[in-house]
Amino acid sequence: MANIQFQGVGRVFHQGGKDFVALEGIDLEVHDREFVAVVGPSGCGKTTCMRMAAGLEHATAGSVRVGGIEVKAPGPDRAVVFQQFALFPWKTVWANIEFGLISLGVAADERKRRIEHYIALMGLGGYEQAFPHQLSGGMQQRVAIARAYVLDPKVLLMDEPFGALDAQTRVVMQEELVRLARQHPRTVLFITHAVEEAVYLADRIVVMSRRPGRIREVIDVKTVREAEQWDRLSRIEDVMDQGSFVHLRTHIWKLLREQQGDAAH
Repeated sequence: MANIQFQGVGRVFHQGGKDFVALEGIDLEVHDREFVAVVGPSGCGKTTCMRMAAGLEHATAGSVRVGGIEVKAPGPDRAVVFQQFALFPWKTVWANIEFGLISLGVAADERKRRIEHYIALMGLGGYEQAFPHQLSGGMQQRVAIARAYVLDPKVLLMDEPFGALDAQTRVVMQEELVRLARQHPRTVLFITHAVEEAVYLADRIVVMSRRPGRIREVIDVKTVREAEQWDRLSRIEDVMDQGSFVHLRTHIWKLLREQQGDAAH
């Protein structure tokens, strides 16, 4: 089971000779092949949660487990996609996607099969020998996502992967990720500031409180999406016009605005 479990997780940072609590009492399970998005105010610890699941940071209280094993370091069972594309500028599209496979010792013929599959799936055909600086931001992020999926990880950890893109490209990439997530489901923890993006992409949405970050509410989207058959609609704007989508978006915005009001007092 490629689930992610946060059990009583807290995180305290030491800065300027003082301690501040970033996260407190986080209890959450992301189920096998479930897409969970996390939203909340800036500084609430969303990215810290993702980094702890990746093994890039460690909890100061509680535990983080993936597949029942406590996370102590990064591992090949988890792939991370960051907001900044983090491609090797001196490597071609093909070589960037291939890099992790070589590190894992995957045989050459299998590497070729996997890379060709994701090159086609992500619409990168014809760009195999291009370098990152020759690509648009959206194309670069397609390469970053292909590089993650090609490793066949059990878990995908995505930290605002579309945050650096312009609005139109962001919409295209959201539609691409939905298509990819349906065809090749993975256990996904997706961090975002964009409420509409979370509702469109996720099976469940975790709404966090302002610092110290706690879970304010967990919202089921998948049941609504399946009942209203959102997936029959090919364009994101058609999904966003659905009354059920508007209701979920409004509810989440109210939760976030309530926290702004609390912070003002």
